[in-house]
Amino acid sequence: MLEPPFLKQLKECKNVLIVGAGGGFDVFTGLPLFFALREAGISVHLANLSFSFRHGEISGRELSRNVVAVTARSRGNEYYFPEGYLAQWLSRKRLDQPIYCIRPTAVKELIESYEILREHLQFDMMVLVDGGVDSLMRGDESRIGTPLEDMISLSAAMHIDVKKQLLCLGFGAETDLCHLYALETVSQLIKAKAFLGGVMLSEDMAEVRMFREASEFVFLEMRGYESVICSSIISALEGQFGDHHRTRRTVGSELWINPLMLLYLAFDVAKVTGNILYFDELTGCQTIEQVRQVIREFRERTAVRPVPPFPLR
Repeated sequence: MLEPPFLKQLKECKNVLIVGAGGGFDVFTGLPLFFALREAGISVHLANLSFSFRHGEISGRELSRNVVAVTARSRGNEYYFPEGYLAQWLSRKRLDQPIYCIRPTAVKELIESYEILREHLQFDMMVLVDGGVDSLMRGDESRIGTPLEDMISLSAAMHIDVKKQLLCLGFGAETDLCHLYALETVSQLIKAKAFLGGVMLSEDMAEVRMFREASEFVFLEMRGYESVICSSIISALEGQFGDHHRTRRTVGSELWINPLMLLYLAFDVAKVTGNILYFDELTGCQTIEQVRQVIREFRERTAVRPVPPFPLR
């Protein structure tokens, strides 16, 4: 009980890369783990599949056209640059460390980006972090969230010859996903020995307080573009429940703030991908649009399970 399997694996590693799998603010959900590993003396790095590339060029050390090391001195779009503002916060805390922005690409190019980072950083463990749980969904559920970038990241990670984990935080934060079926999927993964344990975050953890402070600093700099997932997690940390709105971005939607948002859920990447019904079809995709098409066509030809008559819609 004192050492969940995923933490035991991490403590045996010398060099860890935490990478946001789904873009946006996903890397922020890995911050509590990042701070904890640093405190334990483990070398750890941050990377993110970065939507910042969609808003203009990013300055920083270019490891390749698709990988840029962002620091507090880097410049990007002033309205949307979460990695840059996070780097500024880290610098203020004297935790100067680059955040590696990875351009969203199809699987083949993303494999190349991961390999460049592996050669540069020499990491022996890769932790893919997902805000929410849509990366776990099989594909035949009534609603599956926005799995596009997650699937590309998982597919590319399968080609990297290091230990790999998938870590989810924010259960219930996604409004376009059926959480009853998500729980069923987690049960299937437990049965398949894919579940590596979990940890419940709380406000009295120093790492969690730093996650909150970093997130709120970036939200202030990016007013109007705050992360819905991270805002929901912070609401849960405050003890909020139900349809509580922390940001104007969610006005008009119905939220389900709940304590399970504070639970880190860890999984074996290979076994997660083996449970996704269309995953093998992603291998030949040359573009992001082809990945999107695979998911869309799978949904069109599959008997999608109906919305269940249970509160976890």
